[in-house]
Amino acid sequence: MKVKFRALIRKESFFPGFIGIFINPFYFARHGLADAMRRYSKFLNGKLLDVGCGTKPYSSIFDVDDYIGLDIDSDISRKRGIADFFYDGSVFPFADNEFDSILCNQVLEHVFNPDNFLREIYRVMKPGAKMLLTVPFVWDEHEKPNDYARYSSFGLKALLESNGLRVLKNEKLGADVTLLFQLTNAYLYKISERWNKYVRLVFTILVMGSLNLLGVVVRYFLPSNPDLFLDHVMIVEKSK
Repeated sequence: MKVKFRALIRKESFFPGFIGIFINPFYFARHGLADAMRRYSKFLNGKLLDVGCGTKPYSSIFDVDDYIGLDIDSDISRKRGIADFFYDGSVFPFADNEFDSILCNQVLEHVFNPDNFLREIYRVMKPGAKMLLTVPFVWDEHEKPNDYARYSSFGLKALLESNGLRVLKNEKLGADVTLLFQLTNAYLYKISERWNKYVRLVFTILVMGSLNLLGVVVRYFLPSNPDLFLDHVMIVEKSK
């Protein structure tokens, strides 16, 4: 029973459905990312490197020949035991032109030296290889103290191009009123972190779940706003 419950929580954490509306405080952010992963997975093939793989939550989506996870070398990532290789913060442990595809999901904001990081990504990509990149735009500080940056669409494009990477597609997730509901729940999540877990669960279902449900409805009646959004999603190609 506990195993099934944990599996349900994990699924609703990264691929939230109807149940996720009521138990996932980050419903709009995670739902948007999961949907983007599904839609853009077709661009990645062959040998794929998941940079900053964490728990590899989206690995099942990609139909590739080889899925390799790279994570920063830390006690947490070592203990987790999911990454295949570790990054020392300077050089990726791979040869030049080794990968057909790159996935870099919600990682770039945690990189203090983005130019060096992107040069390493460029180095290990084959000519013409593609990368699926997601980066938050409006979000609270997280994984502190290793949260260093937020990028506008113009700044992110300039950063990528200066490191030999060409943007093929650029989508903004949460560019509507759901952003306000998501930020409200992110605020409530932070202030409820130290509460009793049962009180917090009830609060999540009744209050945050209600806000999620209201956001799902209201988004159909209010216009979008492309200048205020949750996340960037980009398909990027290594210049040939």
